[in-house]
Amino acid sequence: MRRSRAYYPYRGVRTIKIKKHLLSAAGFLLLIIGAIGLFVPILPTTPFILVASACFTGNPRIRSWLLKNRFFQEHLTNYQQRTGLKKSTIALSLSFLWVTLSASALVVGKLWLALLLGSIGAAVTIHILCVSRPKKIPRGDLKQKP
Repeated sequence: MRRSRAYYPYRGVRTIKIKKHLLSAAGFLLLIIGAIGLFVPILPTTPFILVASACFTGNPRIRSWLLKNRFFQEHLTNYQQRTGLKKSTIALSLSFLWVTLSASALVVGKLWLALLLGSIGAAVTIHILCVSRPKKIPRGDLKQKP
């Protein structure tokens, strides 16, 4: 027997709360993965932080904390304003990448794995250098200053 919608008066409110909690949980999981990506050179940080930020749109308090956080603020503002990365951030990222990849290749000691790590490192380096440049914003998108 199917019950009418009037039987479940708070169903919409409950669904919205569940969705908000699930999105917040997913956002925190993605934030943790992004934080791990700050220290693991092959795991990207920015995509996880951006998706986590999107998950927190229903929770303005957490989203504002994320935008003010010193670890994630640069990733989010650079993406939103298309300013690119600072040269010090690029140098630190590439240095950390190559030091850890080189150490991994030396510890393992297999030529094929060292070549694989080198090719992964080259691809990640190209990616970082391409993403780090500021993007040109079309003239129509620029806001007029009064």
